Amino acid sequence: MIDFDFQTEQVTEKLKTLQSQASTLSIYRLITFFGTGALFVLGVSENPFWHILTALALAVFIHLIQKTNTLKDQEQIYLALIKISENKALRKNRTLEKLDSGAEFSDKHHPFSGDLDIFGDHSLFQLLNHTTSVNGKKRLADLIKSPFVPESSKSRSEAVAELSKKKEFLDSMEAIGLAFQKEEKPYEFWIKWLEQKEKNSVLNLILAFFGPLGAIAMFILVYVGVIPEAFIGLWILFGLGFLSRVFVPLKNAADSIPSATTLKSYGLRSKQIEKETFNCSTLQIEKDFFGKDVTASQKLKQLDRLGLWTQNRKNLIYILINILFWTDFYLFIQLSKWKKKVGSSLSHLPENLEKWEIWVSLGAFESQLEGNGKVEWSTELSLSAQELSHPLILPRTAIPNSIEFDEANRLVILTGSNMSGKTTFLRTLGINCVLANLGLSPFGLSLTLGPIQLYTSMRNSDNLGESVSSFYAELSRIHNLIERLESGEALFFLLDEILKGTNTQDRISGSEALIRQILQTRGFGIISTHDIELSELEQSVDKVHNFSFHSEILDKSIDFDYKIKKGPCPSFNAHKLMELMGIKFLR
Repeated sequence: MIDFDFQTEQVTEKLKTLQSQASTLSIYRLITFFGTGALFVLGVSENPFWHILTALALAVFIHLIQKTNTLKDQEQIYLALIKISENKALRKNRTLEKLDSGAEFSDKHHPFSGDLDIFGDHSLFQLLNHTTSVNGKKRLADLIKSPFVPESSKSRSEAVAELSKKKEFLDSMEAIGLAFQKEEKPYEFWIKWLEQKEKNSVLNLILAFFGPLGAIAMFILVYVGVIPEAFIGLWILFGLGFLSRVFVPLKNAADSIPSATTLKSYGLRSKQIEKETFNCSTLQIEKDFFGKDVTASQKLKQLDRLGLWTQNRKNLIYILINILFWTDFYLFIQLSKWKKKVGSSLSHLPENLEKWEIWVSLGAFESQLEGNGKVEWSTELSLSAQELSHPLILPRTAIPNSIEFDEANRLVILTGSNMSGKTTFLRTLGINCVLANLGLSPFGLSLTLGPIQLYTSMRNSDNLGESVSSFYAELSRIHNLIERLESGEALFFLLDEILKGTNTQDRISGSEALIRQILQTRGFGIISTHDIELSELEQSVDKVHNFSFHSEILDKSIDFDYKIKKGPCPSFNAHKLMELMGIKFLR
């Protein structure tokens, strides 16, 4: 298998040089084609000696075709590398509109993904996704939404740390997927075909041997006049009858084997994994699936040749050769031998490559973006966030904040004026917890997590189709939270502007009741609110503490510092904001 160039340095210049070479090669190929034809005519009309030169010219022509195909493949890789560099710049600048949003994976009923900008426009998925297949993307989305499992997160973190230092490997895996992954048909058909046993027989072996020899002998006998030319037609009729024995299994093979482009993608990515050295045991186990003595890329190289042959059986030239020399028997025997020897070992290859798409996404995220905080998993029911910022906000403008939870500090009532940063802070905590679960570094100094699950309630909206009001939607979220807490789960929750859909008196009394109920469980977290009256609970309820975000009201503007502070918010700004928006209050 050819070793392609995956270096990104001066890739644009290398692409221009390659395209120039391809243009020159196409001229040589055209000259060789006509030269071969001319030599063939000379061999027929003048002297058979010219056929020797015809054969040599034909060999040169085939070599030029192979060289051209290699250059085309390298061109596709260079174009993919340029695309990767462009996407990297988009992610660094947080201009994500052109990147796949993964909106199809949004789920408002999920414990946290619907509230934290995980999917959709300007989302974590756009920063994270480097997958190149539909199933790879689904697997990544499932991992992002998966429950928190500390041991799995730790092993992923070790693997990601190693992968993030292998830039060329990450680029090569993504570039190959972008350049060659063409999913014309589901790979499940291929897997089913691999697992089916072919019924071979001695008669097939005899016919594979007898077909070419019989055809050659017949042509010689016809040429010398021993038998009439009518025997050729009789031979073809016999051949069609015999070839029907392998027609159906070869058609099934042609329909099931992936295209040459997809097999190329499988083979090249397998080779990149096989030749890479990994120290992390998790990655080494993933690599071992690709074989040691006979690797997956070697097995695919054999299939590529047989698959191309199988899928081109409708070619008119091949049909003529086949009905004369019965070559389908030889193809069927070779394909059967390949399946029996190595076929079953490749049945999990597409799934394994999809898993590597996830590893590439995680490694590239860690390598390209600014998260460099430390993650620790504690056995205690706690959380400590030090100087965390939001990954979707440009680092130069993001304002970091810190907060801690333990047995004595279990529930925070977060107050603050409008637009002061309460909701962004909740999402900052939540999305960094998701990063930690993925094995990625948080955006900040450090994040320590206990054995918890994450639960949020922020974007609760009405749904006419389901006859659900926004208030009922929020109550449903809170109901699910209570059920999980009362079942004994340890949850870290983030509730934004709790019970905002009802009147002030009911909202305050309902919020206080919920707070007292939560403190009887293994839950801890933050409840943000505009009801300053709830801050008084710090004086009467143990383990409740006040934090807030402030604003400074000026003559014609409001200033925010977006820094969290201990204690309740001393002032609110809604009146001033409404004035700035043109609402005139009576003095």
